[in-house]
Amino acid sequence: MATGTEPPSTEPHPPGGVRGAGRAAIAAPHLRTDRWWLAPAATAAGLLAFIAYSTWRAFANADYYAAPYVSPFYSPCLAENCRPMHAGPNAEIFGGWWGISPAIIILIFPLGFRLTCYYYRKAYYRGFWASPPACAVAEPHTKYTGETRFPLILQNIHRYFFYAAIVVAGILTYDTVLSFRDEHYRWGHMGLGTLVFLVNITLIWAYTISCHSCRHIVGGKLKHFSRHPVRYRAWQFVGRLNARHMLLAWASLVSVALADFYVYLVASGVFDDPRFF
Repeated sequence: MATGTEPPSTEPHPPGGVRGAGRAAIAAPHLRTDRWWLAPAATAAGLLAFIAYSTWRAFANADYYAAPYVSPFYSPCLAENCRPMHAGPNAEIFGGWWGISPAIIILIFPLGFRLTCYYYRKAYYRGFWASPPACAVAEPHTKYTGETRFPLILQNIHRYFFYAAIVVAGILTYDTVLSFRDEHYRWGHMGLGTLVFLVNITLIWAYTISCHSCRHIVGGKLKHFSRHPVRYRAWQFVGRLNARHMLLAWASLVSVALADFYVYLVASGVFDDPRFF
């Protein structure tokens, strides 16, 4: 019986993909009438902007410390060529042989965590690879292998980057505590930079613990929540955050860039850090 979706017998099917013989033969590339391309285009533009900015700042190797503030891109500073930071996160694990910017060492971990994040995978798969470009829009690829082959199979290390992200978030929390000092390292002071750091670390923690891996660690493999009331409450809390994972991913990405940019402005002498008390 004709259904209106069968192709004419004289038209061969393409070799594979969504136009393959086992798929509905719809001639139009999609049936959407909205501006579906805006979301992937905006995503790609936003990610490219962050990549460009973070690359510049990572290789700049300058203007990343203005007491008591240290850029989150350079914390902890693990190379010998780091600027001395009073009571700051200095750990000269990499000796004098490390000649390039010390930010390259530490940025591997938070960027690895974000690169393998479930939300960011969706974002850059759609924004850069058009896989697929949007819901109900056919992707241009003729075959799909998922994340079962190299290099995408490496996305499975996300759960291990999560542990590294926890450590980095802990160090950034320490940096935020240190921001309650003045430029002479005296405690009991708060500047505009302190507020910037407080907002940033709050968003960093919210994004980190809203991760799917965290949700699994907290409540995964439990057959009876009633026997684990503490883990159940923690799982519910992480689940509520997980529902806003996309929003937190973007908010924390913007906040960490703004925190670095603020330190850059103060360290380069553009303006002095305003003090509240």
